[in-house]
Amino acid sequence: MKVFLKLNYINTEENDVHKKIARKVIDKCFREEKLNNVNIYVNIIFTDLLKIKEINKEFRNIDKETDVLSFPMFEKNELENLTIFKKGPEEVLGDIIIAIPQVEKQAIEYDHSFERELSYMIVHGFYHLMGYDHIIENDKLIMRQKEENILKKLKISR
Repeated sequence: MKVFLKLNYINTEENDVHKKIARKVIDKCFREEKLNNVNIYVNIIFTDLLKIKEINKEFRNIDKETDVLSFPMFEKNELENLTIFKKGPEEVLGDIIIAIPQVEKQAIEYDHSFERELSYMIVHGFYHLMGYDHIIENDKLIMRQKEENILKKLKISR
């Protein structure tokens, strides 16, 4: 089976539960978006609050912790013609950085499982890499529908 994911850990221990969730979610995202036959992958970095705050400050000039950051490598229009990724070397779709302590906190705050919260962070980050956003209300509706579709198909509910 093709692997669509590379995992990295900064200031946090490797964790088999996190790995399993990430693989399952990214695999479903790739299959739903028909990316399973192209030479791209997602890089997910699990980290702590200090590191995500540092990255948020450096790249977004926001000096505070957050739950997830996404750094796409392509513009949305570049992803519309996926045939360019069928040949040649493997390319990274982008990086998703997730603060595990924030995920744990939000799972408690929103009264749902850690699996659901981490899965949502991964799906959310993935769709940012695909060029979707939630600043404009209409775009937000499209993005949320895609996110919920993935979670529903994975049978991960609130």
